[in-house]
Amino acid sequence: MTRDPANPAAEPSAPAPPLALVVRALAFATLRHTDQRRKGRRAQPYVNHLAEVALLVSEATGGSDAALVAAALLHDVVEDQDVTRAEIEATFGAEVAGLVMEVTDDKALEAAERKRLQVAHAPHLSARAKVLKLADKTANLRSLAEDPPQDWSPARARAYVEWSRAVVEGLAGACPALEAAFHEAAEEAIAAIDTRAAHPVAG
Repeated sequence: MTRDPANPAAEPSAPAPPLALVVRALAFATLRHTDQRRKGRRAQPYVNHLAEVALLVSEATGGSDAALVAAALLHDVVEDQDVTRAEIEATFGAEVAGLVMEVTDDKALEAAERKRLQVAHAPHLSARAKVLKLADKTANLRSLAEDPPQDWSPARARAYVEWSRAVVEGLAGACPALEAAFHEAAEEAIAAIDTRAAHPVAG
């Protein structure tokens, strides 16, 4: 039988070895996010963000948690690509699906309510989901510093940093190294925002 890489659910359901699980998640995420781009001037492929989050998670866990790295690669497929929990579970198992869903917002809610709930829910995430959330927030602030959304004003960008800090307050103790990386990214983002505000680029 010829297997369709866009439909890994058709593959055998036996648990995959750690490396195979991660590579399968990368292939799945790459295919699902193929046409998605970041909102900065460079319009980078969205999968770049997923790879960065997965790398941060891998480093934070010493490469010992393949399911969490797989979840890092898949953490936006439900929100952005209409993948269901059932599809993730059938393809990658209940453990990965559960981690993805812990960090998935309910897109049926208004944006302001989703943001409020992220702050409220952060302290109640599992220890592993907290590591994933920290990695995601760190990568997002690094991106905000380096290549921010083109239509964001300095005020909106600063508000995003402060909201991210509020979320991360609820993740305290999950991973000191990642927390330090996040706080460094936040400072760099604020500095970059202030620099851009002082020296706006025409066009």
